[in-house]
Amino acid sequence: ADEVSAIVLDLGSHTCKAGYAGEDAPKAVFPSVVGAIDQMEVDDNTNERKLYVGSQSLGFRRDNMEVLSPIKDGVVMDWDIVDSIWDHAFRECLLVDPKEHPMLLAEPSSNSQQQRERTVELMFEKYNVPALFLAKNAVLTSFASGRATALVVDSGGGSTTIAPVHDGYVIQKAVASCPIGGEFLTDCLLKSLESKGVVIKPRYSFKRKETRPGDFQAVDVDFPNTTESYRLYSQRVIASDIKECVCRAPDTPYDE
Repeated sequence: ADEVSAIVLDLGSHTCKAGYAGEDAPKAVFPSVVGAIDQMEVDDNTNERKLYVGSQSLGFRRDNMEVLSPIKDGVVMDWDIVDSIWDHAFRECLLVDPKEHPMLLAEPSSNSQQQRERTVELMFEKYNVPALFLAKNAVLTSFASGRATALVVDSGGGSTTIAPVHDGYVIQKAVASCPIGGEFLTDCLLKSLESKGVVIKPRYSFKRKETRPGDFQAVDVDFPNTTESYRLYSQRVIASDIKECVCRAPDTPYDE
């Protein structure tokens, strides 16, 4: 009964998923972007720049807060942000001490040696994890569907990757990817709505006012110090919701 369950972390370009190995679904799913107010705001506890992580923190509009992503084209560009995302997953979402759990990290099929070294270094030196395994996304996907050999099509937020898996190994030379994923579709939807004169109002930009009992009116609220990146992030959250609820992929190719 001393068995400690392993923790699975999957940091994608759009969302971070974290949970316990063997369970059906992740315990936590939150955006893999963070908020930062100019680079100089410092967290009193850690003496590092203050980053706002998680849907709730990001949902609260702050003056001059930029929305930053640690990942560009599938490659981690900012390890401080990755660190803050992992930290949020452990301490705020799963409420665990990483020192006490073996870790399984999902990584892109095309992850470089340098990226893997940095990941391992951070996990062992900062979080002191007892054990760590890096597994390729495509392999995990094929195992999850009960196969050791499969052709995996992984369409994520930032890109789509197609990888052949044979006996539990990715055939690296044959991996193909293209930079189109869910976020591209969300942006297409935003543009399509704008071309019809529909502008999505971010949640912070209006408040509801009751004119008569049961009768509401939206009143615009102006926040001049809202950054462009935060406005776009807030619009994408709503557009993404619309996309998932009411949009379907056409049967005919997109360019016909």
